[in-house]
Amino acid sequence: MRASSARVAGDGARPGAAQAGLVDTLAHRVILSHGWGRFALAFGAGALGAAAMPPLGLFPALAVSLTVAVWLIDGATVGGSLRRTLLASAGIGWAWGFGYFTAGLWWLGAAFLVEADQFAWAMPLGVLGLPAVLALFFAVGFAAARLVWSCGPARITALAFGLAGAEWLRGHLFTGFPWNTLGMALGSNLWTMQAASVIGLYGLTLLAILIAAAPATLATGTTARGRYAPSLIALVALAGLAGYGALRLPASPDPTVAGVRLRLIQPNVPQDARFRADIRDEIVGKYLEMSDRALSPERTGIADVTHLIWPESAFPFLIQRDPQALGRIGAALPEGKQLVTGAARGREPLTRENAVFHNSILTIGPGGRIGEVYDKVHLVPFGEYLPGPLDAILRAVGLRQFVAVPGGFTPGHREGQRILSVPGLPPVAATICYEAIFPGAILPPASGDAAPAVPGLILNLTNDAWFGDTPGPRQHFAQARLRAVEEGLPLVRDANSGISAVVDGHGRILASLPLGTEGVLDSALPQRLPGRTLYASLGDLPFALMWLAALLTALGGRFRRA
Repeated sequence: MRASSARVAGDGARPGAAQAGLVDTLAHRVILSHGWGRFALAFGAGALGAAAMPPLGLFPALAVSLTVAVWLIDGATVGGSLRRTLLASAGIGWAWGFGYFTAGLWWLGAAFLVEADQFAWAMPLGVLGLPAVLALFFAVGFAAARLVWSCGPARITALAFGLAGAEWLRGHLFTGFPWNTLGMALGSNLWTMQAASVIGLYGLTLLAILIAAAPATLATGTTARGRYAPSLIALVALAGLAGYGALRLPASPDPTVAGVRLRLIQPNVPQDARFRADIRDEIVGKYLEMSDRALSPERTGIADVTHLIWPESAFPFLIQRDPQALGRIGAALPEGKQLVTGAARGREPLTRENAVFHNSILTIGPGGRIGEVYDKVHLVPFGEYLPGPLDAILRAVGLRQFVAVPGGFTPGHREGQRILSVPGLPPVAATICYEAIFPGAILPPASGDAAPAVPGLILNLTNDAWFGDTPGPRQHFAQARLRAVEEGLPLVRDANSGISAVVDGHGRILASLPLGTEGVLDSALPQRLPGRTLYASLGDLPFALMWLAALLTALGGRFRRA
């Protein structure tokens, strides 16, 4: 084992590198690691990489993590066959991904404790099972990288090709789960996130991998140029991203939409109380009291705003079927005022035989009149429904979706999704909960010859109280904020327990309420940026071109060696 690993060290590292310095010594030891020690290194490196995600945002942690990953792949050959090499690389990739997702998604365990008597036993499925499954994508990514691996700097592009492709697949296969995509290491900084307006999250992901993995050559280059050039190029690229962002950000605030004054309500209702229909009157009363709360002489309540925003699933009952609650809300809304709220909605006619429920956004006007409706399209697996093939099996062992709706929610029709029309607002691109983490999916697809819809804002209603005061809600907000930059649209985000905020089309936070607090947030609505961003126009095409360029560069390095 050690002998074959030593041969791989010669593939990417100089013989005798252990004598050349501390970095060379570390690289040599990583390359020559084997057995459980190698998997422990991969797990630890992946876990360290999660520190680059919000709320910490420590990009150097990703640099150390991916540098170690390069050295581990250098030493992945355990025999002469390609099959064994790819399996060894896939094993390292799985261990790296398991560490990354375990450290980055541990907070999912909090949701299992909301109704601990029903779900606590299943906590390992979320805290360890999901990371173990998601790590399979990185196993594929590492194996794909090793397939086009070579000595020298070109193997950095091989890693970018493999990992960025795996991240794109993770965001699309099996309904997709692009949470903590590696590009968020650049996508949570105001300056570096601006490039998302051109290349999107997956373009940022490829750049983040290239930049963060470049220091690996400091210990394995056979010439001064091979050692130092990749890191210098990476520093220049990082500075270029920051410089582009600084230039793109205007010195003055974005103009606001005339005549629009928003009031966001963050009630911070405990998650266990949101299931209790017996306190419906108290919950509606709390929302109405907060909506009309005076904050200053200029902000005395509903009379001084045009639109009230309430969070996802605001009521523990079907508001459409409660005329008394609708009457209370309608009486509190003077003419010209609108409420936009999250709510569970039953599809009419709602009968025992036809019990279909949606997670929806409703518009309610004076008199309690319900206007346009948006039904959530992208539901949360296991949270809002059980995946079809597993439904019967999971229910047989006593597992149901977290949201206590008979049979789970039914998704809205993607083909019929439309921009929500709210009186007094520009066209609204509506999203509920984690729909806002999907790049390129904010706008509905164009149907037939119809021109793409042109919204004036992204609305995101969510309830992150499931996860308490953990990194989860902060990561969720950071990802929704990046959608504003990609699309050039302001983001209005109302969350039951926070983070509620108004963000402009450059990603600047204009007003916000912190996590875990009750509060009222008044704000103007920023205008959308002029025109469309390149990403809004081209989608992931720029990323695809970057990905192909990384592949060709990796192949070029491999062929030159041959």
